[in-house]
Amino acid sequence: MSPRAIICGGSIGGLFCASLLRRAGWTTLVLERSRTELAGRGAGIVTHDLLINLIAKTGASITDLGVQVQDRVAFDIAGDRVATMPIPQIVTSWDRVHSLLRALVPNGSYLLNKAVDRYDDHGDSVSLTCEDGSQFDADIVIGADGFRSALRAQMQPAVQPVYSGYVVWRCLAHESDLPPDLRDRIFDSFGFFLPQGTQILGYPIAGPGNDLRPGHRRYNFVWYAPVDATELADMLTDPSGTQHAVTIPPPLVRDEVLARMHAFARAHLARPFLDLLASSERPFFTPIYDHLAPHFADGRVALVGDAACVARPHVGMGVTKAAADAEALARHLSEAPALDALQAYARERQAAAALAHATAQRLGSYIFAAPAKGSNHDGRNNPNLARILAETAVVPAASDHPVT
Repeated sequence: MSPRAIICGGSIGGLFCASLLRRAGWTTLVLERSRTELAGRGAGIVTHDLLINLIAKTGASITDLGVQVQDRVAFDIAGDRVATMPIPQIVTSWDRVHSLLRALVPNGSYLLNKAVDRYDDHGDSVSLTCEDGSQFDADIVIGADGFRSALRAQMQPAVQPVYSGYVVWRCLAHESDLPPDLRDRIFDSFGFFLPQGTQILGYPIAGPGNDLRPGHRRYNFVWYAPVDATELADMLTDPSGTQHAVTIPPPLVRDEVLARMHAFARAHLARPFLDLLASSERPFFTPIYDHLAPHFADGRVALVGDAACVARPHVGMGVTKAAADAEALARHLSEAPALDALQAYARERQAAAALAHATAQRLGSYIFAAPAKGSNHDGRNNPNLARILAETAVVPAASDHPVT
């Protein structure tokens, strides 16, 4: 009989675990707390060679994965180019990657509406109890249940996500809705606006249904904006007066919060991105948190993806990090008994996550860095411009990209 793994969390990290463990000879069961199949609102993902190779390793197709961009371009507040850096990458969407991996997991091995309450490690096996009272037994349990992980809360209750002091606003604009001059100026590149105190980036992704035809694609807009703790509490309060913990569902963001955001945008955004915002769907925001669990495994329970570490999105490593966690987990479980394998996995991946965590914090600090002389309100005098262009959404490593 093949060994059995239960994976808590049916998002991309959990699907990578399920797919790669099945290929390594394990029987897997995915428990997802949502009542309905997951969707990512078209959120953009910048891929890396590592991620593309790991998608292929699951057996999923990497054909037509996303949109190819060649250059990174920094704009000033008037929309003129400040710098260009050639970094070819494929940019895709959360929905595209999720759909590729979800197709690999049989429906009978993927259960919805199963919120995990606790686990019990019996030494030679581990059991899970869900909030609805259902129970499951396995050889190992994998926590792929996100940065508010129930498994991490039990394993390491002192580890809590820490608010960074800023949020990220996101939205999508359909290529066909953009004025031709705006589309010609920004659409085909990975664009940046880098004044002091805020930061904007954007890039093209496929249209709905992974439509890659010119004119049918979308532009993914990402804007980091400072928000103090008092203002954040107000932003997390919905129209009924209920204050949400950590984050808020996008439909519940109040109109007055959006109005304040648009006012701030008019005062601070570069012209191309302000025009883009005016053509977009309803924006939504996510507070930026980070955490790094000191241990990724305890006994027969392991943490992967955001359950183990949240690195701020500047490194664009959320999906890639989860995929690499899954690959390392499957590899070690193919080479050693479960207890030894989980500890080997934890040592390998905690070190990699720590690098991504530290790199993302450093990139986040650049948002607020002042130039040695003068000001940078127009985005032309950022002291870290080359580093930001070279290291944003790149697997952390030494970079040496020419800026023109």
